[in-house]
Amino acid sequence: MTIRRRGILTTGAAVGLTLGIGPARAAKKYGPGVTDTEIKIGQTMPYSGNASAYGVAGRCQAAYFRMINEAGGINGRKINFISLDDGYSPPKTVELARQLVERDQVLLLFYCLGTQTNTAIHKYMNQKKVPHLFLATGASKWGNPKDFPWSMGWSPDYHTEGSIYGKHILANAKDPKIGILRQNDDMGNDYLDGVKEGLAAVWKHVVADVTYEATDPTVDSQILQLRASGANILLNISTPKFAAQAIKKIAEIGWKPTHYLMSVAASVGAVIKPAGMENAQGIITAQYAKDVTDPAWATSPDFIAWNAFMDKWNPTANKLEGSNVTGYASAVTLVEVLKRCGDELTRENVMKQAASLKKLEVPLLLPGVLINTGPNDFYPIQSVRMARFEGDHWVLFGDLLSRDAEA
Repeated sequence: MTIRRRGILTTGAAVGLTLGIGPARAAKKYGPGVTDTEIKIGQTMPYSGNASAYGVAGRCQAAYFRMINEAGGINGRKINFISLDDGYSPPKTVELARQLVERDQVLLLFYCLGTQTNTAIHKYMNQKKVPHLFLATGASKWGNPKDFPWSMGWSPDYHTEGSIYGKHILANAKDPKIGILRQNDDMGNDYLDGVKEGLAAVWKHVVADVTYEATDPTVDSQILQLRASGANILLNISTPKFAAQAIKKIAEIGWKPTHYLMSVAASVGAVIKPAGMENAQGIITAQYAKDVTDPAWATSPDFIAWNAFMDKWNPTANKLEGSNVTGYASAVTLVEVLKRCGDELTRENVMKQAASLKKLEVPLLLPGVLINTGPNDFYPIQSVRMARFEGDHWVLFGDLLSRDAEA
């Protein structure tokens, strides 16, 4: 993998659920970026900037694709993965997406990260009819196949997750005084709408709703404002850098609210460890993927396979960073879709196959969390479990939950 100032260019392929290496089909239909020997895939990823902690996912995916290529590729074709650094800046995302689509002629964009950044190219990708697939953002807007049939998310949507936290508070807090810290963008707004749904009966108990900008240096002043509000429950809707800052500041000032941390910032390696594990005890989050620090998974075949992959193909990475799990699992999902396309590797068939996944088991997703999509269902993962940070890892509790389930 060659890292450039403006991005990362890698060629690699990962071991999917099954490697479709077999005899050629009778008829071949190719879209842009596909030949008998290659499938070209693009991505924008924040390898720099305030969201650079998420860049781990792109590096993991590049390593996974290299592994697939080494094993012979997908139906004999190697993945040419072009992952470019947009610095979490929407204007840069627009520039790079155009470059990937119009100059590099990629078949699709995969796992582009960020709500604001993907929003900036949402209409463009659909106007160009280029798959904008398995996006690394849980905004509910990615599940709108009627108006945007070329864009699809991957992780549980923020609205659903937010509603689950709201319901959990409603079921467990006797005298809630709720404070909210959130990023002032579509991500923060989407989570907030879900929280409002879950807390509908007690929304009047929200005593503070405090925002920060993605370009802010810290959230220290916001934490002081939230403590001053008298809140005894904190909903922390932030990205890794600011989540770690918030956890440290809360401990520093001796504030002890019941702390709910959104799943996008629940990485042990990227958030909890930098913030101090002693400061994170008792924090509650929602999970859909396995926490590899949890000893419960040590003998799980998918964990063993992932661990071996990391040792061989991504040896310099920090295994504690959750994006090495979601990056891997999402890459497996994409490889399965491409395998199912066979020799009809057109943009239309990519979307058709992506929207035809039924009860798909993907390594490192929690037991019972299956990927399901359909022509009118662009939300691949719709279940989570609650978890509490204890000692040095997250501990699951309760049953699988969805937006319609009781917390």
